[in-house]
Amino acid sequence: MTSKIDITEFRNRLKGNTKIGSPKLKIPMGFFSIFTDNSKCFYGNFDNSTFELIKNSNFSPGFYFLKGTYKNTEKNLIVNYSVEPVGKLRIAWIKYFPIIAFIMCNSIYYFEAKPPIEIYIISNLFIIFISIFSRHNIKWQNRKLKRKFNKIFEIVD
Repeated sequence: MTSKIDITEFRNRLKGNTKIGSPKLKIPMGFFSIFTDNSKCFYGNFDNSTFELIKNSNFSPGFYFLKGTYKNTEKNLIVNYSVEPVGKLRIAWIKYFPIIAFIMCNSIYYFEAKPPIEIYIISNLFIIFISIFSRHNIKWQNRKLKRKFNKIFEIVD
């Protein structure tokens, strides 16, 4: 992919939009984010030819990070990046925990407790909603990270 900006501007935007740290170890701080500076939109590492960036958020964890390289050619800046999961176990947990919770909850309802039908329906609908939301949230975060990166660094193609 190519960028409309030159390599010095690319590095300046990396410096201006990135809080330095390991993207794989980014932990959301939640309430304590009131006391920290969260003005930069990416969190990660970069050097003269490579970068690893994740969304800088203190409330929701990032599931994907951008890993890539950039180099200057005669005409323009070439940026090659890929979106990789922070942890495959974390994504598997988010995707499959609601299914496990659905099975466990219904097993308890069937074998142990006999709740009224209203509670049974509400809890199952809630688990199904969480399952659908969590799967779509992972996809949305992936797309949003790509869009934000492409917009800030003016990447085309």
